[in-house]
Amino acid sequence: RIMQIELTILIPVYNEVNLLEKFVNNLVNTFDNITAKYVFIDDGSTDGSNEWLSKNIPIICKLYKYDLILLKKNVGKGFAIRQGIKKIEGDYVLCIDSDHEYDPKDGLEIYEIAKNNNYIDVIYGSRYLGGKIQLRKHFFHDIAVRINTFIFNILFDQSITDLHTGTKVIKSKLIKNLELTLNRFGLEIDMSSQIAKKNYNIYEYGISYVERTKSQGKKITFVDGLLSYYFLFKTRFLQNDAATSISILYSICFMTYAGTYFGMGLGKIMIVVIFMLIGLMLGINRKIIPLSLIFLSIFVGSLFSSGNGRIYPIIILFIISFVLSKKIANKYKNTKKGSFMKYLL
Repeated sequence: RIMQIELTILIPVYNEVNLLEKFVNNLVNTFDNITAKYVFIDDGSTDGSNEWLSKNIPIICKLYKYDLILLKKNVGKGFAIRQGIKKIEGDYVLCIDSDHEYDPKDGLEIYEIAKNNNYIDVIYGSRYLGGKIQLRKHFFHDIAVRINTFIFNILFDQSITDLHTGTKVIKSKLIKNLELTLNRFGLEIDMSSQIAKKNYNIYEYGISYVERTKSQGKKITFVDGLLSYYFLFKTRFLQNDAATSISILYSICFMTYAGTYFGMGLGKIMIVVIFMLIGLMLGINRKIIPLSLIFLSIFVGSLFSSGNGRIYPIIILFIISFVLSKKIANKYKNTKKGSFMKYLL
């Protein structure tokens, strides 16, 4: 089919030989009316998945444009997707897992939504929205996804429902500009954090989900769950531009210093730690001027207080300045600023 590609579908594969035939045929049949390019990335499978792909993809996809990437060793989903991104064509990219927990029809549906609404740069298929069929077999896995999503929303000032979804559509120009570095299942955190930092809205749409058991091929482990907290910390506090890093340092230093004026003994140490953590969170989404407004309010509040009651004027002024600084930060968040102003606003 000699037509311009409008969508690239990235399909990472790892040890899914028993499901590949059903999944690939379902995927191709679902997108038969879309001029899509299929990019299969085998991440060092050891169960014959790579052999199956090499033998059958040229046959099943003979009428379509496709790329087949066979990695020699298992590095992780994040690495596999990065290799697939190099092969992108068209205006949109659909990332979908090959484990058949996700329905390709949902992928087509959210692609059509993005295509028909040009203002949508990113749309996630959420397993926690809508009334589509759901089957869950791991209670603690479900809880972990909800907790990670909650933490992500706090750290990145978002309000999504499913951080770890395996079905998402992103504009090609955006995904090509993401500097992804995390492997394994850190991909979703890596991708979502960078999208949030670039101030793109993440839209969501309800999808179906049929979860597998470990014996059926479920691969995410308890270790992956623990690593996700490290990835959240790394992407939020260690992978920032110079302006954000300076703001975080500025905020931590001032709030830590302010905390030394309260409490005594062990209580003082606890207050200093709390103030330091508050400073850390304030510095994430505010630059120097909004932060200075907060710090000035704390100083002014301290002038109108004494004794055990000195904290109350500070708290009142802190809340007022917190709201005002948030409004200032949001007002200038999406505006283009010069090289110097980006450090201030």
